[in-house]
This record gives sequence, C-alpha cells and structure tokens, in this order.
Amino acid sequence: MAALLEVRDLVVEFPTRRGTLRALDRVSFEIAPGEVLGVVGESGAGKSMTGAAIIGLLEPPGRIAGGSIFLRGQRIDNLPPREMRKIRGKRIGAIFQDPLTTLNPLYTVGHQLTETMRTHLDIDAAEARRRAIGWLEMVGIPAASERIDAYPHQFSGGMRQRVVIALALCAEPEMVVADEPTTALDVSIQAQVIALLKRLTREKGTSVMLITHDMGVIAETADRVAVMYAGRVAEIGPVRSVVKAAAHPYSAGLMASIPPLSHKVDLLPQIDGAMPRLNAIPQGCAYNPRCPHVFDRCRVERPELLDATETKAACWLFDSQAPRERAHV
Repeated sequence: MAALLEVRDLVVEFPTRRGTLRALDRVSFEIAPGEVLGVVGESGAGKSMTGAAIIGLLEPPGRIAGGSIFLRGQRIDNLPPREMRKIRGKRIGAIFQDPLTTLNPLYTVGHQLTETMRTHLDIDAAEARRRAIGWLEMVGIPAASERIDAYPHQFSGGMRQRVVIALALCAEPEMVVADEPTTALDVSIQAQVIALLKRLTREKGTSVMLITHDMGVIAETADRVAVMYAGRVAEIGPVRSVVKAAAHPYSAGLMASIPPLSHKVDLLPQIDGAMPRLNAIPQGCAYNPRCPHVFDRCRVERPELLDATETKAACWLFDSQAPRERAHV
C-alpha cells in the first residue's frame, strides 16, 4: 500500500547569532493510510518539531533547510503559506497538548466547528451545524445539541480536549498530527481519549501521527513507533517489537525504565547522562557518549537506519558488513 505521508531526510534549522542550530537531522519515515505512528523520546528529541514541520507551523526563525515531505505523492513542504493553509485543516488536522491554544475563547465551540467545515467543505450553515452536533456527540460531549452554543471556558479540560479532537476531524482530513493529546488529562479521561482516537481511525480510516513521551499511550494506541533522539530517528518498527525487544541501545534503555506490572522492583535501570544540546551534538552517533555498547566507529561515523531483527535501528551494531568489535566507555 502506498504511503499517505512520506518524510524524506527532513532537516530543520534555527539561525542564531552564534551559528545555525540543527533541530532535526535527516529524519525519514512513512505513515500508511489508516495507520497510527507513535513518535516517542525525551523532551527536546525533536518530536513536536517534526509535527510542526509537517503541518507547516514552524516557529520563526525555524525553517526547513533540507529534505522533503509528501502527502499522497504531492510535495507540501515547499508550498506557499496560502496553499498550505488549504491543506491544514482539510487534509491534515492537528490536536495540540493545550486545548486553550487551539480554541478561540471569543467564539462558541459550535461557531468554530461550523466555520472550519464551511471553509473546507461545500456545505451550508444548517448542514454545518447539524454535522457539528454530530461530531460533538461522536467525541462524547453530553447534550451536544445544547452545549454547541457554549464557550470554551464553559467546558472542563477533558471536554475541551474532546472539542479539539472534533475540530481536528470535522473537515474529515486524511491525517491528524496529535501532539501530546492526553498529557494534560487525568488517567480516566486519557483512556477515553485514546479509545476515541482508535475508534475514529478505525471508522474513518484516518492516519495519525501520535507524538508523546508516554509509552503506555503508544503501546495502547499505535501500530508502529519511531523513537527519536537528538533530532534523529534512533529506531522505528512495530510497537510490540520495540517494547518487547528494542534493538537500539537508547530504545532498550527507555523500555527498561518502565516499571513492570508483573513484579515489584526496588530500583529501575536508568540511562546515564543527558541528551546533548543542539549546539553540542557529538560527532558520529549522537547517543555515543551515553551508550553502553559504544565502539570507535560510533564516535566518528553517523549510522543510518539499518535492518535489525524486526525493526530498523540507527546503530552500527547492526551493520552486517562490518566487524562488531565493541569498546565500552
């Protein structure tokens, strides 16, 4: 099946007085129609930056400095802002962490839903209102026909996030970029939002790029997962493979730090050190100063994504053409 979204060697840079900082360094992945791709990693790994680049909302002076982004074969990273606005909302929806940054406090939720639909779909005001009520019902807003004329501040945080999901989906986009959509919610509401996303992808065939640092959300929702580190994809593959038998040492460290449910542990493994700053990313593999399996090649050559057992990992341990002599830090 042809990819719905294809990101090829994406580079995002920020010019500064002290030089240019590279926030994303040749990021590549694909998302198939109806697929949920989870994107996980520490804060500053480049997860949200990738999502912002895809939907054309990079904060200046950030800019795409290399690579390309294709939506159903159409290149979209080089479109003029006016053309990108037509795609954003209609073909690519967005769900952000804080609903208050998405919803306009001056307008009712019904006005915002109907205006979005009328902008992107050929329908009249009455039909837009009818559909808006239907979307609010679909995302679990009780008494939707009455609440449609309420303002954002009249909803709880969980209900506002449901409205944001309805707003992202009401124009029936082919894909949704969901950036930490459950982080600000309590656990019970998180579960409901996750179930809602899964149901809508199943019923509507919408693809989702789910950005989060919560592996529980990824394991419950995603089909595949991309693990990011220092602006690069460290590993990508089926969720079960990454969770149960991660190939990249960084992915393995992340998975080992998740408390097991089967038994009690007094001390969880930790990854020593910290992610490098953008102006201090080391030569070779960006993870090499923290890696327990580092050897000489890791310090001088950057690995591309290589075939591991069931995933692809950017790690020289999986280079079948080279000797695997290891030297610990």
